[in-house]
Amino acid sequence: MKTPWYKEPWAWLVFFLPLSAVIAGITTLIIANTDPDDLVVGDYYKKGKAINIQVSKVKHAQKLGMKFGLKLANNELIITPLGIEREFPIINANFYHPTQQEKDFYLALTPDGNGDFRHTFDQKVSGKWRVTISSFENNWKIQSTIALPQANFIELIPNPAEAQ
Repeated sequence: MKTPWYKEPWAWLVFFLPLSAVIAGITTLIIANTDPDDLVVGDYYKKGKAINIQVSKVKHAQKLGMKFGLKLANNELIITPLGIEREFPIINANFYHPTQQEKDFYLALTPDGNGDFRHTFDQKVSGKWRVTISSFENNWKIQSTIALPQANFIELIPNPAEAQ
């Protein structure tokens, strides 16, 4: 007498392998759709044209002799102009986290009595950041990659090679 198919171990092995591949495929599809990658740019051509504009803004900052010092200690950010005899009513400071877009933030800073730009954070800011400092009119900018916190002032100078 023959045994029924569901009591045969080989029959289950034949069903199990394709079933596990289907389950793995569905799981991969769910993961890919619920957690998309934010770092991928959709239109590379437009992004490339925009980079040329950004490079010209950095070169303009170089021509003007822009240089800033940045320090973040005890949750207080201080940005100070270095060697510049100009006064700025407002500067824009953008902080971009390299991998987590939700951590990015923007500050519009006005100078204090000494000409320094200050901001106090409610919570600790640490890690690697891409910092962009620009004028309120957005006609020049300085970009740099830094690690925070910084107990001492670090120089931010315009470098066209870092423009993005």
